[in-house]
Amino acid sequence: MERDASAGPPRARPYNGRVTAPTEIVLYSRPGCHLCDETHAILDELLAKRASQGLPSPALVERNIEDDEDWHRRYVLVIPVVAIGGRELELATKPTRLGRFLAEALDGVADGAARGARRS
Repeated sequence: MERDASAGPPRARPYNGRVTAPTEIVLYSRPGCHLCDETHAILDELLAKRASQGLPSPALVERNIEDDEDWHRRYVLVIPVVAIGGRELELATKPTRLGRFLAEALDGVADGAARGARRS
C-alpha cells in the first residue's frame, strides 16, 4: 500500500513494553585464549542464574575467529567479544560488565551501564 507523502511523516508504533529476546549469544574467541575461556565460564554462570530466575537465557554459541578471515580481521585484537542481537561487547571479561550487557540486550534495560558495548 502506497502512502500519501502529503500526510506527513509516518507515526511510530507505541512501545508495547515487550522485548523480543535473541535466540543465541555468540562468543567470538580463539584456541589458547585464556580470557575467552574465563568469559565462557562467566557467561555459563550468568545464564544459569538468569534461567533460575525465569529470565531469557539464549544458547551460548562459541565461534573460533581462526575459522573465518572476516572474523579474524575484525576481532583478533579485541577478543573475547560477546554479540547479542546486533550488539557487541569487546574485551568482555568482567562479570559485572557482562551481566549489565546481558540485561541491556536481553531485557531491554538501558541504563548506559554496558560501556564498551556498540551496535554492529
